[in-house]
Amino acid sequence: MSAAHPALYLRAAKNRPLLFRQSIRLINQSQVESTPNEDALPSKARVVICGGGVQGAAVAYELAKLGLGNETVLLEQGRLGGGSTWHSTGLVSTLRNTYTETRLAKDSVALYNELDAVSLKTGWRQCGSLSIARTKDRMTMFRRIKARAQAWKIPCEIISVNEVASKCPIILTSDVLGGLWVPGDGVGDPYEICVSLIAAAKKKDVKIVENCYIQKVLEEKGRVSAVETNKGTIQCDVFVNCGGLWARRVGKLSQTPVKVPLHPAEHYCLHTKVIPGLDPNTPVVKDEDGQIYFRENEGKLLIGGFELSAKPAFEDGKVPDNFSHQSLIPDWDHFHVLLEQMLHRIPSLSDVVVERLCNGPEAFSPDGKWILGEAPEVKNYYVAAGANTVGLTAAGGLAKATAGLIVGQQGVMPADSYDLELSRFLGLHNNRRFLRDRVKEVPGMHFKLPYPFQEFTTGRNLRMSPIYPRLRQDGAVFGQVMGYERPSYFDTSVDSEAASSADSPDYEQHYGLRPYRIANTNTFGKPPWFDIVESEYTACRETVGLSDYSSFTKMDLWSKGPEVIDFLQRICSNDVDIPIGGIIHTGMQNERGGYENDCSFARLAENRFMMIAPTIQQTRCKAWMKRHKPSDGSVAISDVTSMYTAICVMGPHAIPLLSELADVDLNPTFFPFFTFKELDVGLASGIRAMNLTHTGELGCVLYIPNEFALHVYSGLVEFGKKYGLQHCGYYAMRALRIEKFYAFWGQDLDTSTTPLECGRSFRVKFDKKENFIGKDALLKQREEGVKRMYVQLILQDHDPEVDLWPWGGEPILRDGRYVGATTTTGYGFTLGRQVCLGFVQNRDEKGNTGLVTTDYVLSGEYQVDIAGVKYEAKVNLHSPVLPTKYTPIDPERLRYQATRPHIK
Repeated sequence: MSAAHPALYLRAAKNRPLLFRQSIRLINQSQVESTPNEDALPSKARVVICGGGVQGAAVAYELAKLGLGNETVLLEQGRLGGGSTWHSTGLVSTLRNTYTETRLAKDSVALYNELDAVSLKTGWRQCGSLSIARTKDRMTMFRRIKARAQAWKIPCEIISVNEVASKCPIILTSDVLGGLWVPGDGVGDPYEICVSLIAAAKKKDVKIVENCYIQKVLEEKGRVSAVETNKGTIQCDVFVNCGGLWARRVGKLSQTPVKVPLHPAEHYCLHTKVIPGLDPNTPVVKDEDGQIYFRENEGKLLIGGFELSAKPAFEDGKVPDNFSHQSLIPDWDHFHVLLEQMLHRIPSLSDVVVERLCNGPEAFSPDGKWILGEAPEVKNYYVAAGANTVGLTAAGGLAKATAGLIVGQQGVMPADSYDLELSRFLGLHNNRRFLRDRVKEVPGMHFKLPYPFQEFTTGRNLRMSPIYPRLRQDGAVFGQVMGYERPSYFDTSVDSEAASSADSPDYEQHYGLRPYRIANTNTFGKPPWFDIVESEYTACRETVGLSDYSSFTKMDLWSKGPEVIDFLQRICSNDVDIPIGGIIHTGMQNERGGYENDCSFARLAENRFMMIAPTIQQTRCKAWMKRHKPSDGSVAISDVTSMYTAICVMGPHAIPLLSELADVDLNPTFFPFFTFKELDVGLASGIRAMNLTHTGELGCVLYIPNEFALHVYSGLVEFGKKYGLQHCGYYAMRALRIEKFYAFWGQDLDTSTTPLECGRSFRVKFDKKENFIGKDALLKQREEGVKRMYVQLILQDHDPEVDLWPWGGEPILRDGRYVGATTTTGYGFTLGRQVCLGFVQNRDEKGNTGLVTTDYVLSGEYQVDIAGVKYEAKVNLHSPVLPTKYTPIDPERLRYQATRPHIK
């Protein structure tokens, strides 16, 4: 075939898919036969691992290192490394989007170096990675990454176009603006690493059983008890699902099905034949604006990509049991969009002979993040899966974390690992059709610019409150959280045709619904919705705003006797034994004193409570409470999230407005702050009204039985006209709480944050008679002092019109030295400044941390690094008292300060 006609070669190759599949199987057959001899299935073990790919092998090895080798069994349904391991590209990227993934990736590299040190084959080469930018926004992203990398002690640098060409001469650079060079990145051989890990694990007495199919994971009293297989039953205490492509199906084999939301998509890699003169030290190159990457592989090029519209594999949800060491038939038409970019970026590719196009399915999660942790459904059932094509980057870190969780090792999980935990999902995320639709979009997110508040366009209009059509008609532009459509802001200025970002069904147009719109920011600077959110913010502070809180997690807890009180006193750090009608804000701490949940409880009756928690807590907080509640069934917990529509009315006119509809006096004497009442509103009854807004503004949240929601909403809108009522979205709520220095779980607080660190020690009742989880750790910390402190930073020299904005994750510097990072940020409309929340530490020149005191925090000069530009910042330790046009300030506004309230 003439090298001058690569398209003809590719077209001819399209007619030889069977030959390619056969050659792939032959190429790997020798490796398959070289795997270690299998063991017989024992009758008992402490840990059973499902999956003999690189992930399962890594977990087995890490457990063996912790002394559990002779108590661990690994089961593989076919031959080792037969899933996605054998065709994985082997890229290892140490610099990830979050600190959690970055730390786990560094653990992976450490594992491969450990294997190399004892002469076990890994194929690991630290060749570095080179990401190139075609756009200014991509360069901005690189500068933001570099700022974080410096804080995380990961070498990287922004390089010029000439330096890009020098590091990789084979690429076209005429349309390149610059690059990001990460010297610590590299490549490995996934199959060699898998085999080496298995060999090392066997030396430490781990048993390996191949051709062993799991038929059932059994449980007793909610805990894993045994695994049934085609070779017999094995008793065990712990089960680890590393099933890769089959992980979702393995989850269904549990006695109580475990939801592991993964779906395979086709992933294409073009393999060339040997290219004379190709530098073996060619770095991994990522042309993210073109959605492609490539690496050198034994004198050849391996080129892949992430198309914006991926093709689902096995759309019926059934991956064949015997799909081992195989690939799918390539779809050259589908691959063409990537091929064009490859030929553009590597002009010499047109003169190269192609060996094969590999179409290897890879499993993707609904949000494109890895899956880690204990299953909410079954105790001692762990999952390590969903690497989303970067198996080598994830494997070592996920394995170390999983092994540490199993043995109860402290410090193995990064602070914000909730982002990866299996408990971040609901049942809807495991719906096959949802997964099939979502997997079309997820691969393309790998290289998509990570603008703030990024939204998916698939799997939408799934969970909606009863007032959703009315909100949409009133201009709501939606974001999605836990599948819930939540207004981000309200825009009535855009005409119907221009507003549509998703096709509207005919029936919606027939009934006159405004086209459905998904919120987007698409800038790292001043967002397009700034003026709209400012107007909504002002309404909440000066008149009255209405916001949909329906997505909040809502649980009812009760018992016949006082058991529910005893239970809550045990899991809550505040004193929940409050008067009927009272509301208490409390954390649920773990044994280390960190926040497992941050929530509010309203006492509805003597032995009945309603809990309100962050939206993302719906699965995890229920699992946490379930695992700590009495085993005798005396305490009942019911998830009522979908039973109530929650409407928040806030602002100085909120209570007068509600009083007109409730036909009762709701002045502070009758309805004081932080109290609950069941009201009649309009013609509806049974409305649970709570006098708080979660933003520090005046007002209350109405929890309305769904059948009354439209009636109550209509009344509020109608009566609210004379008060200047305005609809408000999540972005305005976020701006309000950031300016008032309010911490939110999952954004500022996590499982390693303690109340003493974030200024909420006043909510911890050390003197209550019941011991609560985490008390000892908090007492110790109170005695010894804290090593980080939650602060508010107000930027002093930042121009919001022209400067890049802080969006979270920016390094914080004290006296020129890195001391922490921002968590959430936003523009303070009252302060007229950018406001950043975050944690600061006391670090010396070597990075060692010491105690953090108030004097230490207040005595320093602060800067926030936004994409390499450092802005001066004023530090604040207390919730501020913000001015309002109402003077004097309503005393009700001063009653609730979330962070280190001023003592009067």
